[in-house]
Amino acid sequence: MDMYRLSSTITAHDAKKAGAEVVKQVDNPLLSGLLYPGLQALDEEYLKVDAQFGGVDQRKIFTLSEKYLPQLGYTKRIHLMNPMVPGLAGGKMSSSEEDSKIDLLDSPAIVKKKLKKAFCEPGNITENGLLAFAKHVIFGLFQPDEKFKISRNEANGGDLNFNKYEDLEKSFAEQKLHPADLKASVEFYINRLLDPIRKIFDTPELQQLVAKAYPAPTKPKKTEKNNSNQQDEILPSRLDIRIGKIIEVSKHPEADALYVEKIHVGEDQPRIVVSGLVKFVPINEMQDRLVVVLCNLKPAKMRGIESSGMVLCASVEEDGVKFVEPLEPADGSKAGDKVFVEGYEQGEPDKILNPKKKIWEQLQVDLKVSNSCEAQWRSNNLHTNAGKILCKTLKNVHIA
Repeated sequence: MDMYRLSSTITAHDAKKAGAEVVKQVDNPLLSGLLYPGLQALDEEYLKVDAQFGGVDQRKIFTLSEKYLPQLGYTKRIHLMNPMVPGLAGGKMSSSEEDSKIDLLDSPAIVKKKLKKAFCEPGNITENGLLAFAKHVIFGLFQPDEKFKISRNEANGGDLNFNKYEDLEKSFAEQKLHPADLKASVEFYINRLLDPIRKIFDTPELQQLVAKAYPAPTKPKKTEKNNSNQQDEILPSRLDIRIGKIIEVSKHPEADALYVEKIHVGEDQPRIVVSGLVKFVPINEMQDRLVVVLCNLKPAKMRGIESSGMVLCASVEEDGVKFVEPLEPADGSKAGDKVFVEGYEQGEPDKILNPKKKIWEQLQVDLKVSNSCEAQWRSNNLHTNAGKILCKTLKNVHIA
C-alpha cells in the first residue's frame, strides 16, 4: 500500500533521476526501473533501520528517500556513503558477482583463489581493485610507524617498504612492482584483517546462524533422459572422501615444494596424488602414513604429473608463517574406508565433481577444524566407522 502512496507523490522525473547511477538509463525506460528507487527508500521504514550505508552511486536514491519518506509520515533516516572502488575483476564491484569482492568470512584459501584471478594489469592504476583496497583499507589500518611491505627474494630485487599509498601506486604505475608481488602482500594484509572476525564466527552457534542466513545455493539439474526432477543440492554427501595409505612417496622432479605420492584408497590400483607438503611434513613421516583423501576431484596436471586426488589438511597463516597438518584418521581406520559428514551419511557422491559448478569450492568454505581438533563441516563431525577425523594440534582453522 505504501508503494501506491509513494507513487502518487513522486514524479516520473524524480524517480528516473534517483536511479540514474544504478539503473540503466534509456529514453523509454521500463516501469521497474522507475519503481526501484522508491522500493529501496521504503526498505528503510520496513526494515526499521536507523541509517542506510552505500556507495556514492546511491546518493540520488538517498536524496529521494529524505525528500519523500517524511511526506508519508515516516522518519528521515541517516545516510552514510563511501567512495566507489573497482572490483577484483575490474570495473564496478558487485555483491552479485562472487569473485569481484572479498567477504568478511572468506577463508584464506578463498581469498587466495579470488586474488589469484583478480584483474591486475601491469602499470594499470585506474581499474585495479587491489590498489583501491590498499588505499582505502590497508593503509588506514596501519600504526603510525608501520609500512606496507612487499616481500620479495633478492633475485627479484629484495623487499620493498612504502610509507604512503602514493608511493605504492607510483611504483606500480612505473612497473617497478610486479602484480604477483602486490597480490601476495594484499593477501597477507587481508588475512590479517579477517582472522579475528573468522575466529569470532568459528562457534557452532554463529556457524548455524550464518548457515540459516546464507544457505548453500541449490539449483535444479538439467532434465535427464529419465526426466528426473531432483535438485542439484550442494551437500557434503557429494564428496567422495576416503582413507588412503601412502605406499610410496618422492619429491616432484620439477617442483621442490611438491610430493608425488602413490596412495591406496581401496581400489585395484593406487592413485597418484601431488601434494604441496614438502615444507610441512618430512618425507619419512609421509611414507606408510594414513591420510584423508578427496577422491572425486577432476584429475589435473601439476607441473607435468597428473594428480587424481587431494590430501586434506588443516592450514593457517599467522604473521606471514604458514602451518599445515594432514588430517588424521581415527585409530582402527584402514585404506578405502569411507569418510562421512555426521547427519549426511545418505546419498551417493558424484563420480567426478564438475569444476564449472564449483561444488568443491562451495563445500570447502565450511570445512574447518574445531576448538577440540575435530574435522567438521558446519559443526558436523567428519568420521569413518572407526571414529572421528582429527587434526594433531591446529585448532579453529580451515581445511583444504
